[in-house]
Amino acid sequence: MSLQLSWNTEQEQFDISPQFIDKLEELLRLCGEQENVSDGEVALTFVDDEAIQELNKQYRGLDKPTDVLSFAMQEVGDEELEIIYDEEDLDDTNDSVNGADGDEEDGFEEPLGDIVISVPRAIAQAEEYGHSVERELGFLFVHGFLHLIGYDHQSEEEEKTMFGKQEQILQKAGLTR
Repeated sequence: MSLQLSWNTEQEQFDISPQFIDKLEELLRLCGEQENVSDGEVALTFVDDEAIQELNKQYRGLDKPTDVLSFAMQEVGDEELEIIYDEEDLDDTNDSVNGADGDEEDGFEEPLGDIVISVPRAIAQAEEYGHSVERELGFLFVHGFLHLIGYDHQSEEEEKTMFGKQEQILQKAGLTR
């Protein structure tokens, strides 16, 4: 078992190269090492402002684009939606995951959650902060991952902790300002 990244892109503003995916996988590994998270799958989607604005409106009640959204699969709290399955759906899922004879297939990772990044927001922020788009996307990915595992930045102390961790990981990966 290990940390796995699955990704897709639904935008055309920035080419997501294989080398950049390698960098994101390195960031995921570094995050896992720093936070003692060794297993799980992170689903990453690159979108445009319109798509992230719709998600932000639907899930946070904010009708405006944002740079990154995280949807953790490991928590069900007051603001989280609980997924309810029919028993028939579970039987179908178990058959496909475990095989017809019930043996578990190797390689199935428990989902940690989804991260959605607005590429136009990342491009604009990279220009504003004077660093590369890759660094900004990496920052947003690490930020999203830390949210998936429970970090937040509602208070000044939480923000200092979270942003410090982000910067350590980015430095280790060579994504400097």
